[in-house]
Amino acid sequence: MQQLEKLTAKAIGTLVKRKDISPTEVIKYFASLIEKKNPEINAFVYTRIDEALEQAKELENKIMQGQDVGPFAGAPTALKDFLPSKKGWPATHGGVKSLQTIDAYDSEYCKAAEKLGAIVIGKTNAPSFGFRGTTDNKMYGPTSTPFRIGYNAGGSSGGSAAAVGSQMVPAAEVTDAGGSIRIPAAWCGVYGFKPSAGIIPSVCRPDAWTATHPYCCPGPATRSVEDAAIILTQMQGYDPRDPISVPIKYEDFTKRHSIKGMRIGYTDNFDLFPHCDSQISEAMGKVFDKLLDAGVKCIEPVKFDFHYSMKEIEEAWLLGISIDDSLTPEVIEAVDKHPEDMPLEFLKWHYRARSASMQDYRKFHEIRTDILDAHLDAFREYDIILTPVAGCLPVKNTDDFNTKGPKHINGTEINPLIGFGYTYLENMVGTPAASVPIGLSKEGFPIGMQIIANRYRDDLIFDLSYVLEEINPWQQFYDKV
Repeated sequence: MQQLEKLTAKAIGTLVKRKDISPTEVIKYFASLIEKKNPEINAFVYTRIDEALEQAKELENKIMQGQDVGPFAGAPTALKDFLPSKKGWPATHGGVKSLQTIDAYDSEYCKAAEKLGAIVIGKTNAPSFGFRGTTDNKMYGPTSTPFRIGYNAGGSSGGSAAAVGSQMVPAAEVTDAGGSIRIPAAWCGVYGFKPSAGIIPSVCRPDAWTATHPYCCPGPATRSVEDAAIILTQMQGYDPRDPISVPIKYEDFTKRHSIKGMRIGYTDNFDLFPHCDSQISEAMGKVFDKLLDAGVKCIEPVKFDFHYSMKEIEEAWLLGISIDDSLTPEVIEAVDKHPEDMPLEFLKWHYRARSASMQDYRKFHEIRTDILDAHLDAFREYDIILTPVAGCLPVKNTDDFNTKGPKHINGTEINPLIGFGYTYLENMVGTPAASVPIGLSKEGFPIGMQIIANRYRDDLIFDLSYVLEEINPWQQFYDKV
């Protein structure tokens, strides 16, 4: 049997539909990989192989009957153990013992993946409440990047990114409120796409606006651009129950368009964060040369004129996500009864959110407006903005179930929860952004570059990503795992 782990979800689906291999054989193959690889990586916290095999049998019957089984037929996929994602499956809200529950519905990713023919095989690790850019929690412990065991996979979708980067599945569910798709994608060497706010419905009750402070988005983590495009094309849609869902003309992101004449701006710190690790900026510079050869019109420095400091913007994000995460009856009850289950950093911001004033909320939105204006100014000149995903390479896991990022980058103090991720600005304003692998550091860590476009121009990110995959291919990186 060929090495299925090297194939994309679409390539596996092609083999299955041609009857070169059965869905049951595919699931058994990847189940054995999970059994072998997961103990040291800790990407999966829960699997249902028997249920996956039952779905594989059902898929085989559909194929024998000549039914359309989708482009991902038989390919395994994984869901994130955070928000509800698979009806009837257990969930822990990122390893919080007192918040263990059973999912009441399927996530948008789950529905889309299954419609495409993929088979859900398990759930992946995440930090408690998704409240940091690393993956570690008190129930399951830290997740490692598959490129170097013992160093963190990034967060909050670290389990999913590690599952894809280690080739235990070709695609997985990720969600992003401040970098939770892009940081782990960068640290695990995979492609991660955060779509524009509003193109994938997020139906929240009793507060319909829960996912808007900041804008929280689901998306795919894959090893190929095409797989991500197929999934996101299926996920997008309009739902009037989501107040920011937009009835725009939706794109087929698998269609490619020329990047010739594209104007690109770049920054290594948004004129806000510390300058990134030199290996990251050097890797980006090499990619710039290749893009110019591929036909982009220009790649020029772009300035961002923010009227607030990095600390003010960091704290605005932390307060905003705490309003989203914390102020529900079940979380308030769990915090009051079982504070020992919660990270201390989460408790600090939970209580801060509970005591927030209307003036705090107004300042939060004024800061978001400042970020929006700075982005709109940049997009008057450029189609795409390129930046680092993170200012540093993966951090070493700690043994206290509370791995955080660094406290300093290039001598500048940052918040270790999220300050190393140059990603959360895009969640504050809802712009699409992706992390694309661009190289490996001298230590063997993956390096990711962030591609940002104006809102609803997700297609431009895919256009550039397809070209980057061709001129700077990253598939060979997985031989290092």
